[in-house]
Amino acid sequence: MNNISEITHQLLIITTDICIAVISISIIMLLYRVIKGPTNPDRAVALDAIGINLMALVGLVAVLLVTTQLNDVILLTGILLFIGTIAIAKFLEKGVIIDRELD
Repeated sequence: MNNISEITHQLLIITTDICIAVISISIIMLLYRVIKGPTNPDRAVALDAIGINLMALVGLVAVLLVTTQLNDVILLTGILLFIGTIAIAKFLEKGVIIDRELD
């Protein structure tokens, strides 16, 4: 029974290491899209995808560290990403983030 537990633990470590490597490569490719993107909406989508990948990285680190303390970080990052995405979309659509009434 102990042998199965050790095999499962090693499989979990190998899988999370592979996932961290793939997500890191994805973030590097998205950084290229943010810098070199042909249009501003492409850059906005790439920034949003980078945030989602960062949330995934934090989740994988939480799995590796066997802790639930990082769940709050993941939720806070998701909330801030949502607000940022709305702000960027509004800026791209209207040119301003906060509408002001000029009297």
